[in-house]
Amino acid sequence: MKRAVKMAETKKKLISAARKAFADHGYFDTSMDKLTAEVGLTRGALYHNFGDKKGLFAAVVDQIDSEMAEKAKTQAQDAGNIWDRLMEEARAYIRSALDPEIQRIVLLDGPSVLGDPSRWPSQNRCLQSTSQAVEQLIADGKIKHVDVEAISMLLNGAAMNAALWVAASQEPASALPKALDAMEGLFAGIRIEES
Repeated sequence: MKRAVKMAETKKKLISAARKAFADHGYFDTSMDKLTAEVGLTRGALYHNFGDKKGLFAAVVDQIDSEMAEKAKTQAQDAGNIWDRLMEEARAYIRSALDPEIQRIVLLDGPSVLGDPSRWPSQNRCLQSTSQAVEQLIADGKIKHVDVEAISMLLNGAAMNAALWVAASQEPASALPKALDAMEGLFAGIRIEES
């Protein structure tokens, strides 16, 4: 039991230190020797818990991306019906691209280090949530009858790519309203207008 607690503490310590280092210096300029020394651990602890620098980075991205999704869900909680909540979650996710930590770690370094974001575990959890909302919206006759998996993937991809675009923009604050407006137009294309 003590060993499991110690391992959990070590993992938490490494993720916390890495999160700060990756935000401050970026993935490529973060030294694992310096990071482990700062938290009083060895590189062996890093390798044992995460395999390598990329494994540690993946854990940090998963933590932040999961927090982004949870924050978006919380912000959308009072939005009203399922459609409004789905829209507000997407808006909140895209707005998070202005956060410097999210911008640097998840949206700029994340894809170049970890590859296609749609394959990240955190994105798969978002996809499941979106699929549940889409299934309910189709059942309620609120959106067009389309393949649930396909439209959920496209809706999630639109929000993620909008966030990626905002983060990579020369002027993210100027790109944000454009991204939100375009996303609204795309999402509206599947909605059934009430008469």
